[in-house]
Amino acid sequence: MAPSLPEIRVLGAGPTGALTALALGLNGQRVVLFDPLTASELQARSRAYAITHSSRRLLTTLGLWEDLSDALVPFRELDLRDGATNSRVLFGQADLAAANRNHDGIGWILDHRPLMELLLARLQGHNNVELHLAEPCPEPSSDALVVAADGPASPTREAWGIHHWQMRYRQGCLTAKVVLRGLAHDRACEMFRPEGPFAVLPLGQGRFQVVWSAPWQRCQQRSTLKRSQFLDQLAAVLPPGIEPDRLLDQPRAFPQQWLLARRFHRGRGVLIGEAAHRCHPVGGQGLNLCWRDVDGLLCAVQRGGSAATIARNYGMSRWLDVLQVGLATDLLVRVFSNRQPLLLPLRRLALQLLKQFSGLRRLSLRAMSDGPMQLWQALPN
Repeated sequence: MAPSLPEIRVLGAGPTGALTALALGLNGQRVVLFDPLTASELQARSRAYAITHSSRRLLTTLGLWEDLSDALVPFRELDLRDGATNSRVLFGQADLAAANRNHDGIGWILDHRPLMELLLARLQGHNNVELHLAEPCPEPSSDALVVAADGPASPTREAWGIHHWQMRYRQGCLTAKVVLRGLAHDRACEMFRPEGPFAVLPLGQGRFQVVWSAPWQRCQQRSTLKRSQFLDQLAAVLPPGIEPDRLLDQPRAFPQQWLLARRFHRGRGVLIGEAAHRCHPVGGQGLNLCWRDVDGLLCAVQRGGSAATIARNYGMSRWLDVLQVGLATDLLVRVFSNRQPLLLPLRRLALQLLKQFSGLRRLSLRAMSDGPMQLWQALPN
C-alpha cells in the first residue's frame, strides 16, 4: 500500500461523495467529509438507481454488497423497444459477458434511502473518517488532497476556475414510483418514444420506478396532475398488457443536461461524479459512471505520490470513459427520440441486428455493465 496522504477532504456526502470517503478510509487514508445537509436530508431523496456490474464489483470490494442484498432488486431481462419502428429486443443473462453470468441479474435497482443509510452508518463507525454534516468546510491543510463531489452546480469547480461545457436537452425527466400490473418482477423496460426515452425499473413487490423523458414543460405539467390523471396519462404510454394500479409518491420533474468539465483536476483538487460530468439518464449510466470515478481515484491514491500527482493521474485516467459514455448516451437520445423518416430504417436495422446476433447483444450489455472502455475485452467472447 502506498504511503497515506496527511489528509483527504471530501466535499459532498451524496452517494458518490460518501462512497469516495468510505473507499479511501478503508484504504487507510485519513478522510474528512463535509456536507451542508443533515443526515435526514441526505437520506430523504425519493429515487432509485440502476446498478451495473462495474458498480457491483466496487461495492463487493468495499464490503457493502452483501449488506445491501435485501435492498437490491435484480432484473434478469431487459426489454428494449422502439415505438416508432415497432421493433423490440429482449436481453437476457445469457447475453452478459462470461465474467458476469454467475451473478443473479443483468443489473439491479437500488433505492436511495437504504443506500445512504448504510453509507452514513459505515462512515460514522469508521476510525479513519471524520463526518461533518450540516457544517461549512474550513480551509484544508496545504498538503491535503481535496475531492469535490458537490454536484453539477459545484461551487468548488467554479472556485477553482475550471470551465465546463454544458448543454440543456429539450427534454426534462419525470420520476415516479408506481404499482404496476402485467410486468414481470424481474424485468426492466427501456422504450424509445418520439418525446424521449421511457424506462420502467423494478423495485420489488409489484413496485416500479418510472423514468419518463419528455419536453420540459410537459414534465412539469405532469408532475402537478392529480393522481388519477397522472395514472391515466401513464397508462397511455405503457406497453400493451401493463397497467398502473397506484401512485406511491409525488412525481418529480427535473431538467436534463449534458455537462463535462474541461479538466477533472487542478492542483491538489479533483472533481468527481456530477461535479465533473453529467449525461442523459438513458441506459441508467449516471451513478455507475460516477462510481467508476471513485474506483479511478482509489487506484490513483493506491499508486501513491503527492496530492498534486494523485490529482493529475486521476484526472487523466477518467477522461476517456466519461467522454465515451456522454457521447453514447447523447447519440442514443438524438437518434431515437424522433420520427425522422431518414433515421427510421437505420433504427429498425440496428435493433434487428441486435435481435438476430447474440455477439452484438453481448457487446451492448458489456458497454452498459462495465463501461465502453471494457468493450475490447468482450471481443474474444
